Amino acid sequence: MSKTSLLKLYFIFLKIGAILLGGGYVILPILKAELCEKRKLLNESELIDYFALSQSLPGIVAANISMFTGYKIKGKMGAIAALMGIITVPFISIIILASVLNLVVDNKYIVGMFWGVGIAVIALIILTACEVWQKTERDLFFNIIFLSALITLVIFELSPVDVIIIFSVIGVLTKSIFRRRGVK
Repeated sequence: MSKTSLLKLYFIFLKIGAILLGGGYVILPILKAELCEKRKLLNESELIDYFALSQSLPGIVAANISMFTGYKIKGKMGAIAALMGIITVPFISIIILASVLNLVVDNKYIVGMFWGVGIAVIALIILTACEVWQKTERDLFFNIIFLSALITLVIFELSPVDVIIIFSVIGVLTKSIFRRRGVK
């Protein structure tokens, strides 16, 4: 476990929560910069694994990944500190915004600001997708599952949730069969 204190861990995630706009996909480059490159608390491989696991669980990706990383760094209390840090600023922001919503909803400057933030979020999502794609180990099995999932989404127009469930089950079953047969 890291020598980082729980309070320090809370403030690391408080900072991340304060600059996190656009949801869970935007968090990966921020966590990479803060936890892997700057503080050396995790390696990139661990972070990518936690990100993938966070996406496959119910709930908010940012909250899920903060708990996984907090747990890795400081155990159960680290998971709680990281979660509290990541949700503090958004929680306070939602309370404030809800109280003044009627005043800002028609303000052209506020609408323009959110439009600009939306564009930045799209860029960060693309950056995250490219980074995860580069870090993913690809083999024939990966390519078959990827293309099958893509075709299922585009041609059959299944819900992304259904596609995730279907191909998660296929992936687990296939990898289990391969492992039993000694195939990597």
